[in-house]
Amino acid sequence: MNAIPTSFRNVSAFSAPRMGGPETCIVVPCYNEEARLDTEAFRAFLATGDVCFVFVNDGSKDGTLERLHSLRAAAPARVTVVDLERNGGKAEAVRQGLLTSVEMGAAQVGYWDADLATPLSAIGDFTQVMARFAEVQVVFGARRMLLGHRIERTFARRAVSRLCAALARQAVRLPIGDTQCGAKLLRNTPLLRNALAQPFTAGWLFDVELFTRLSAQMADRRHAFYEQPLAEWTEVAGSKVSARAILRSGITMLRLIARTRLARPAVAAAPVALLPIVAPVRKAA
Repeated sequence: MNAIPTSFRNVSAFSAPRMGGPETCIVVPCYNEEARLDTEAFRAFLATGDVCFVFVNDGSKDGTLERLHSLRAAAPARVTVVDLERNGGKAEAVRQGLLTSVEMGAAQVGYWDADLATPLSAIGDFTQVMARFAEVQVVFGARRMLLGHRIERTFARRAVSRLCAALARQAVRLPIGDTQCGAKLLRNTPLLRNALAQPFTAGWLFDVELFTRLSAQMADRRHAFYEQPLAEWTEVAGSKVSARAILRSGITMLRLIARTRLARPAVAAAPVALLPIVAPVRKAA
């Protein structure tokens, strides 16, 4: 999949300062989320913390964009809206959002599923890990069914998750337990910027591809990745991922693993040319 041209990438103006940037910025990809987007939960979280959000409208056909602009109006200093006029898929929506977060100068950038299967309160747990362990580059949610934890997943979800984790262990060469939880936090470093330089090719398994790109550049991969057991995760109906998409992504991932095993080339260290922010185009009255 090719990157979305800048002419199809509109970003609402934000008042967050570029110098230094926010400490933490979370990307929320949105495709036809009008009915599922819990704007009240986001508003409540925005009122209590200092985390910034980049909402990416991935070519939605419903009223998602209007709901996102209402969130920005409620907290203009901490909400940015990226409007992709063409649907490019979750992987590209997340990548575009992360590029915007990197450009804003956030020290830590991440992404969170719009359905809030992982509650926003878990963001604080992730940032604490980053603060405690300087060597950690990636914190990602692990939906482990531990005693006392509120993890609600169907058998089918668990089966798919185990398959994805098996692929991830082969690709990243680490004992990863869960890659597909939609809650990730990453340090804004040259390694991350290099990993985001090109569009992902693994579709629904882009998380594994991102981990693979990062690990290929790391001398100490084992201490760079941190699985954060979630205290709460609830499966939300309305997933847009089909069985066919899972199969296609799995085949692509196997090809990537084969290439990685045969030759593990380092990701190019050339500076990443970040996409410029484009002001929303206004039609003349």
